[in-house]
Amino acid sequence: MIASLARSPHYKWYVFAAMAVGTFASVVDHGSVGVALPTIATYFRTDIPSVQWLVIGFAMTVIALLLPMGRLADLIGAKRVYIIGSLVVIAGSISSGASTDLAVLILSRIVQGAGAAMTQGTGMAIIIGAFPPTERGKAIGLIMTMVGTGAVAGPALGGFLVDAFGWRAVFFATIPLVLVSVATSLAVLTGREETPGANRSRQNRFDWLGAFLSSGALLSLLLGITNAHRSGWTSPPIVGAAVAFAVMLGGFVRWELRYGSPMLELRLFRRKNFSQGVAAAYLMFLGSSAVLFMTPFYLQNVLGYRPSVAGLAVVPGAMCMAILGPLSGRLSDRFGWRKFTVAGLLMSTTGILILSRLSDDSSLFQVIPALMLLSSGMGTFYSPNSSSILSAVERERHGVISALLNLIRNAGNVVSVAVSTAIVTATMGSMGFEPSLDAVRQGTGSGVGAAFTIGLKYAYITMAGTLLVAMFMSALPTHRAGRPEFAALQSET
Repeated sequence: MIASLARSPHYKWYVFAAMAVGTFASVVDHGSVGVALPTIATYFRTDIPSVQWLVIGFAMTVIALLLPMGRLADLIGAKRVYIIGSLVVIAGSISSGASTDLAVLILSRIVQGAGAAMTQGTGMAIIIGAFPPTERGKAIGLIMTMVGTGAVAGPALGGFLVDAFGWRAVFFATIPLVLVSVATSLAVLTGREETPGANRSRQNRFDWLGAFLSSGALLSLLLGITNAHRSGWTSPPIVGAAVAFAVMLGGFVRWELRYGSPMLELRLFRRKNFSQGVAAAYLMFLGSSAVLFMTPFYLQNVLGYRPSVAGLAVVPGAMCMAILGPLSGRLSDRFGWRKFTVAGLLMSTTGILILSRLSDDSSLFQVIPALMLLSSGMGTFYSPNSSSILSAVERERHGVISALLNLIRNAGNVVSVAVSTAIVTATMGSMGFEPSLDAVRQGTGSGVGAAFTIGLKYAYITMAGTLLVAMFMSALPTHRAGRPEFAALQSET
């Protein structure tokens, strides 16, 4: 049966279906857990900052392990890593749903994060490997469709499950989907979509020291940034985190340039498509991700809308992303990447600039079109950008580079939220209000909503400036006007 599937002209669609179910489940899990946090806090009689570690611990684990797991996929096979990771996710989900202690629940989410790190990058690499190079943008766009659909379904499903069955159901709900993905992967994947076997020779060993240094550097950076607005940027813990990050990053760069089988080949940054694409992608997520974190605060606590309305406000934007992702990917396969990455960034910048004009009595109908522009830009940008990065890399490194793309997205999300929170709370403090988002949530003091809105304006203007820099990076010439057919196996010069 597997042999007949491999010969089928529809094989790439079988592979996509197997990976799409897992991708959808992962995004739904993230959205539904976020909705369940207040209920979990009430159950364990604790505060929101404590239960937020269910999200923070998961995200940091994913970010820390993405590169090592991507490199491992290149060495032993993406199918094997994906299936093991899916089983780890299932184990973490069962443990999370059965937890009777908050500490155990957080540890279970960390286990889930380890499994998610194994599936995120490898799933993308498997899909890309199943499609021909001339359809790479199309493949990435289809992944964006699943991400956008999951982003819409996650909060809605989470709210329903919490109301109907309690918070534990949120962790159990995606297990059947992950099991379907595992079963389908075992039945469908033949190895045709894997990276070449020559890369798994004895000369290619797993880079344990590189994995340790990269994970340690990322954790130090993220712990420092996410806690700086509470502890103070010059406090000893934050300064210590900054020093640890600098030391481990320097050690990682030195080691990777000297080691014979590095986890991440840093010389790839000599290639224009790669370095410019990576820089633009990170700046894109840095300059846009916090909008989906901050805007619900504004809608609920400044304009006074119910959580359900605030959740529905982001649905049109998510649908725009789901539609435009595959469309821009397919068109970029034919006409080149640059015009689509620049157009996407222009749309996102326009959306954020509109949001920066919000006041404490603006209409919801000013917010929704701006969010649609932002998400449309993200969907238009991501597929061509990712395709341009992968075009600069030999196929045997697609596992670690796919993981790098997911790392850029996750790290950009975390840093974007941390920086925007710091800007908003610092503005509130300078106006004589408590420098905390909890003050906005609780509505403590007259004028706190207006102060929050002013801080939001400064944050959004800063983010728009970041997107303009990303647009400049994307507009720079690379090779042959960014056409995919000229990108294979570039030299390092």
